[in-house]
Amino acid sequence: MKKNSITFETRRESHEEIIPKKENRQQVILDVLADREGMTVDEIADALIMNGTIKYYDRNFVAPRLTELKEGGEVKVVGKRQSRRTGKNVAVWAIAGERA
Repeated sequence: MKKNSITFETRRESHEEIIPKKENRQQVILDVLADREGMTVDEIADALIMNGTIKYYDRNFVAPRLTELKEGGEVKVVGKRQSRRTGKNVAVWAIAGERA
């Protein structure tokens, strides 16, 4: 892909905008996971709606942060279950290590 393409630019701009918010978003996800044995992305997003962190369902608020947290060893995939939204099997996430 050409680095000067419009899609590359828009992706980069979006990423740069979220960088200052990543740590806070990761923490609110960890806080939600700390209250449960394991949750799917949809369940985490629903919990964030219920506690007022986000106003509407936004999978992209949660999923990329879980990937980052997994890479940092903060969370892990502990199983799978059927999504209530899609009916497909999805990952179940939990706090990793000593935090669990």
